[in-house]
Amino acid sequence: MTVDIVVLRQQLQGLDGESYAAALEERLPEAEISVARTPSEERALLRTAQIAAGTNIDPEAVERAENLELFAGTYAGTEHLPLDVLEDHGIAVTNGSGVHGPNIAEYVLGSILSFARGFPTAWRQKERREWQAFQTHELQGSTVTVIGLGAIGQAVLQRLEPFGVHTIGLRYTPEKGGPADEIAGLEGEALHDALARSDYVVVASPLTETTRGLIDETALETMSPDSVLVNIARGPIVETEALVSELQRNGIRGAALDVTDPEPLPADHELWGLDNVFLTPHHAGFTPNYWERRADILAENVEIAAETGSFDGLVNQVR
Repeated sequence: MTVDIVVLRQQLQGLDGESYAAALEERLPEAEISVARTPSEERALLRTAQIAAGTNIDPEAVERAENLELFAGTYAGTEHLPLDVLEDHGIAVTNGSGVHGPNIAEYVLGSILSFARGFPTAWRQKERREWQAFQTHELQGSTVTVIGLGAIGQAVLQRLEPFGVHTIGLRYTPEKGGPADEIAGLEGEALHDALARSDYVVVASPLTETTRGLIDETALETMSPDSVLVNIARGPIVETEALVSELQRNGIRGAALDVTDPEPLPADHELWGLDNVFLTPHHAGFTPNYWERRADILAENVEIAAETGSFDGLVNQVR
C-alpha cells in the first residue's frame, strides 16, 4: 500500500518536522512523505495527502482535503483538535498516547525519590556550603496512589514495582483493573480513602469535567501531613489556591509540579517561593526519542490499513 503522508508544520521539544519525516521514511520506505514548511505548503499538500501528521489541523484545510483519511495527532490530548469537523468528513483520528510513558514515569520516580531522600534540602545546604545532617524518608514500605491508569499511569506503577511499595490505582472504570495492588474509582469515598492512606499521590489522568478540580481543598486536607503530591497531568486538576494553602501551613510535605494553573506560572506566583515545591515548565514529557515512538505508531497504523483496507481499528484511535 503506497500512502501519501504530509508532516505538518511543528516544532516540539526542540525537534522539527524534518526529524519526524526521517523517522517515518525509515519505517515506510515506499510511502510518499512530504514536510510542510510554510502555511501555503501545508494548504497545498493537504489537498492531496491521505494522512496528515501534526499537532493540529486547520478546520478550513480539512474542508479542502479531499483525500485525507487519517489525522495522526502528535499529542496524547485531543481537546484542542476540530474533532467534529474531522468526524463529519469521515477522517480517522489517532493520538500520541503511550509515547510519553517511559520519560514521564522516570520524572515521577525521580520526584518521589527526591522527596524521600531529601535531595532538595541537600541541594540548598550545598549552595550554603553547610555540612549538616537532615531527616530523610525511605520509599520502601510507602503507599503510592496513581490517579489515572492510562499509558503513563501504568508506566509509573510498573516502575514502582521493584521498590517494595503498596500501590493504589484510581480510574474511571475500576473493573478494567491495572498493575496496582488495589484498584478503585476516581470519585467520592474511594478517592478520599486512597488519599488518606497515601505517602505519595501521583496525578496522571486527563483533564475532563470529572477531573477538573478533583484535588480540591477537601482532597488536600484528607492527605497526610507527611504526603507528597506529584502532578504530571494538567494544572486545573489541582486547585492551585488550596494547594498553596496546604503547602504554606505544612498540611502536606511537598509537591512536584510539572503542570500548573495558570500556565505558564507568573514570575510573582507564590508557588515559586515555597521550599517544599519542585517546579518544572511542563517539561516531563521531553524525550529525544519522541519522533521515533510516534513514527512506530503511525507505521503500525499504515500496516493495519493496508491489511484491512480501511482506517479503522487503529492503534490509539480516538475517532
